[in-house]
Amino acid sequence: MKLHLIYARARNGVIGKDNQMPWHLPEDLAHFKRVTLGQPVIMGRKTWDSLPPKFRPLPGRFNIVVTRQGDWQAEGALRASSIEDAMRLCGAAPDAWIMGGAEIYRQAEPLASTAVVTEIDADFEGDAYAPVLGADWAEIQREPHVAANGLPFSFVTFQHSI
Repeated sequence: MKLHLIYARARNGVIGKDNQMPWHLPEDLAHFKRVTLGQPVIMGRKTWDSLPPKFRPLPGRFNIVVTRQGDWQAEGALRASSIEDAMRLCGAAPDAWIMGGAEIYRQAEPLASTAVVTEIDADFEGDAYAPVLGADWAEIQREPHVAANGLPFSFVTFQHSI
């Protein structure tokens, strides 16, 4: 199975503030849905909690929540105790997507083969930051766009040489 990271980040590396995304970018949400639909998504408990209740679990995806809380449970999601445990829960799925938050990205980055990143060409205040992709990551695709609200952004794919 291939593990992938997917996230949106501001120019200054911010991915969140107060457990929410600090921007409104419908084009990114639509891209996230297109990329992950029909596949397992792995997230931390705080990311699960940040989803609007009507989108929990994320429809059309196998939802796995990584948490240290041994008694945690939620309808439509499976609990995993680690990234490796979450990967086992994916069974025979060829791909799985790590969707946050910051600590889960940090743990999964060494195991991931690609990162699909929405790079927003603006700075935002925040308290959660994207993983730092080192020299073993190479940009392989970039699609520049301008959002309906005028905000420039790009869909960028990085490949990990693991």
